[in-house]
Amino acid sequence: MKTITTTEELARFCEDARGHDYVTVDTEFLRERTYYAQLCLIQLAMPGKGEDTAVLVDPIAGDLALDPLYDLFRDESVVKVFHAARQDLEIFHVDGGLIPRPLFDTQVAAMVCGFGEQVGYETLVRKVARASLDKTSRFTDWSRRPLSEAQKKYALADVTHLRQIYEYLAAELARTGRDKWVAEEIEALTDPETYITRPGQAWKRVKTRNTSPRFLAIVRELARFREGYAQSRNIPRNRVFKDDALVELAATKPQSAQDLGRSRLLLREARKGEIADGIIAAVKAGLDCPEAELPRPDKARDKPQVNPALADLLRVLLKARTESYGVASKLIASAADLDAIASGARDVPALSGWRREVFGSEALRLCDGEIALAVQGNSVETVPL
Repeated sequence: MKTITTTEELARFCEDARGHDYVTVDTEFLRERTYYAQLCLIQLAMPGKGEDTAVLVDPIAGDLALDPLYDLFRDESVVKVFHAARQDLEIFHVDGGLIPRPLFDTQVAAMVCGFGEQVGYETLVRKVARASLDKTSRFTDWSRRPLSEAQKKYALADVTHLRQIYEYLAAELARTGRDKWVAEEIEALTDPETYITRPGQAWKRVKTRNTSPRFLAIVRELARFREGYAQSRNIPRNRVFKDDALVELAATKPQSAQDLGRSRLLLREARKGEIADGIIAAVKAGLDCPEAELPRPDKARDKPQVNPALADLLRVLLKARTESYGVASKLIASAADLDAIASGARDVPALSGWRREVFGSEALRLCDGEIALAVQGNSVETVPL
């Protein structure tokens, strides 16, 4: 198996790849000790069975720039094929400032083609490629060199079988006319905003029952400081302080190092130096925030007034429609989406795009009392009223 360690070798492979319709891509990375993923290995394969059609690209052991790969990613005549692409795309967006286009995600395609919820790569290899994977190297340290032969074999399998899986799913989507459904789903994956975390918006991920605007202002400033500090030093945000400590700080409002010393949840390292100074400054900023600039509770978090009977009927309808179409139900609507529809919300993703065709239009008719559900044999059918 070939390992690329120079820019020139990478350029030659990428130039050859341009002669094909697609290239399969995967990465190995570490993220436990850093804010941003540490790229350890890139796997690439183009159609064919020759030894040079699938390679490992080593950004650690080699002296290479990834520019040739990024040029290939920009070439819209070549489809870039990933499985569960989100984390891989984030790496390339952070490192190279781009997102590969056009993109094909076999996990999304498999869910559309009836392979179930969040189908794993191993399942597709077994069902489509009729092969098995040795997963013993999955959780190894990919930053250590040299890589073992077992690691290389495992990594390469993530792109070699992907060729057959892609060709099968692409043909199935074309046959059923569902390629446009997958294209809608991939729009979110190719949106750069998906991979940008802005410190000023980080507070929205913090779970708290206290909805006081002043309290939320302190949460916002603490989360802003933590996110910016973690990004600038490339460390996990929980290494600065965890969410439970953040909520505690927002409640106790420490204004001095002595106050910080009374915290039950704050790490010892955060009670002094830059982090301590940042916490105190963030609390002050939250307390001093003008009334007009205070954050307000997210009304979307409020539990809607759900019609439970209607929500149950929508669940039955969703199951019937997804079984009929062979599409994973979670790809269409979550339990929260169904509750929202049953409470009267109409800005739910399940009611637009291809989801409306499969489920949304019938769901609205059910809500409006235009249809009923009836059991016919082993299936559930809609009946006009």
